[in-house]
Amino acid sequence: MTVIVILALVALFIGLRLYSVLGERTGHEQQPILKPADPEAVVEPRVNRPSVVQPSATDPGDLAYLPTAGPGVRALLATDPAFDVARFLEGAKSAYRMVLEAYWKGDAAGLRPYVDDHVFETFDSAIKQREKDGLILDNRLVQVEQALITAASGDNDLAVVTVRFEADIAAVTRNKEGEVVAGSMSDAVQTRDLWTFRRQISSRDPNWLLIETDEEE
Repeated sequence: MTVIVILALVALFIGLRLYSVLGERTGHEQQPILKPADPEAVVEPRVNRPSVVQPSATDPGDLAYLPTAGPGVRALLATDPAFDVARFLEGAKSAYRMVLEAYWKGDAAGLRPYVDDHVFETFDSAIKQREKDGLILDNRLVQVEQALITAASGDNDLAVVTVRFEADIAAVTRNKEGEVVAGSMSDAVQTRDLWTFRRQISSRDPNWLLIETDEEE
């Protein structure tokens, strides 16, 4: 009998300790806050829809596209609702780096999947001429400061987008002996390139082809 009393007291003591640590459960405990701090704010349900970063006249660094490109971007979204501005620009920056690095290395085969025939012929011709002259490009893309859509269109089944890349590039040209004949790795050159990409909207291939390159003055 004494043992039973002792066990009962121990159980009561443990119960009181648990109560003091966890508190009494009433069924109305506060759940994790899933709403904004502003009581008037409304949380919209998450849906799969294109995300468009609106132009800002006060902070150019936040721009996704120029105001003049707005109608074209909206036309593209109407034609291809799956088009995502932010995702496209991230992919465009990756393509910018890959194409430049392949060109600098003289890797024509590495360029082929990302460019159309005309651009490939231009790059390939420049690579062959460089090899003929015995020159080697020792360039490095320091950073892409900004990628901004300057023009866009969505016509029937064809999407075309032009992107302005502002980047810092350390450019050095060496001869066969490895001697520097032009440029400097310590001084990055600011560049501003206009690249135009194209994609067939109905295609299952999500990749865009580079169809034109230009340098903005």
